[in-house]
Amino acid sequence: MLDVMQIQEIIPHRFPFLLVDKVVELNANKSIEAYKNITIGEPIFQGHFPGHPIYPGVMIIEGMAQAGGVLAFLSGKEQGIDISKKVVYFMSIDGCKFRNPVRPGDKLTYKLDVLKVKGGIWVLAGKAFVDEKLCAEAELKAMIVDK
Repeated sequence: MLDVMQIQEIIPHRFPFLLVDKVVELNANKSIEAYKNITIGEPIFQGHFPGHPIYPGVMIIEGMAQAGGVLAFLSGKEQGIDISKKVVYFMSIDGCKFRNPVRPGDKLTYKLDVLKVKGGIWVLAGKAFVDEKLCAEAELKAMIVDK
């Protein structure tokens, strides 16, 4: 549905911190499915961990948050909000659990569902999968504010 060039028009993140390669499904104000291909060329693997590369859990959560930002921005755009004048701030992570490691060569799929939207505050249930195996989950809270 959205490729990496279109994603960069929505959120401000850039390499090496853009952690969403493609959005495959988006239901405004409801849900998003996106993914990131994890490659050995990721700069993070220079130090995490040499000889035994594991994609850091904090990067998985950040990728979920970025996908959630795409969902919030595009949902706002549908409501006529000028997203070019807005930014999403991450507020909290609750109930975070890491279930399985993510390694180079994996396709990390993010699935987020909207739990609540009130004003500019979004609460999302996020899960990350590799080959349908749950790798991480968390409840994310973010707010959309003026730049």
